[in-house]
Amino acid sequence: MSTLMDPPVDDTYRSLGYALKRAQQALRGHLDNQLRDIGLTTPQYSVLAGLEFSAGLSSADLARRAFVTPQTMQSIIATLERDGLIKRMAHPVRGRVLTTELTPKGRTALCAAHKIAADAETIARNAVAPDNPEIIYAALLRIAEAMR
Repeated sequence: MSTLMDPPVDDTYRSLGYALKRAQQALRGHLDNQLRDIGLTTPQYSVLAGLEFSAGLSSADLARRAFVTPQTMQSIIATLERDGLIKRMAHPVRGRVLTTELTPKGRTALCAAHKIAADAETIARNAVAPDNPEIIYAALLRIAEAMR
């Protein structure tokens, strides 16, 4: 049986797209497993991390940043709010819009989640280019830009 590292020449799964998706799924699975230990999901971590740098984002902004639908984001926000990790309040200018901010409990959870994410990135970098991780970032960003 072949592996992704050594597939047969006629293997229809030997493509850049397939390899990228496998890597993304592996990273996501790893993060899901590790974050579960601290009571978070990967999309929840994405929301908390987004709020760390841009407090007050709307649900629509958060959904775009977390790569989820607005409907899914509503569920994520409700859970994070219920768990005391975020707080929501009316926008100071656009009263119907709710803004979202981290709570102290959310900041604590985010700190633990950042460590998990950093460890996952170290594993990924070491698998490809331990001496020069910029190679990975540059290549992936060039692919993303080329596909626009």
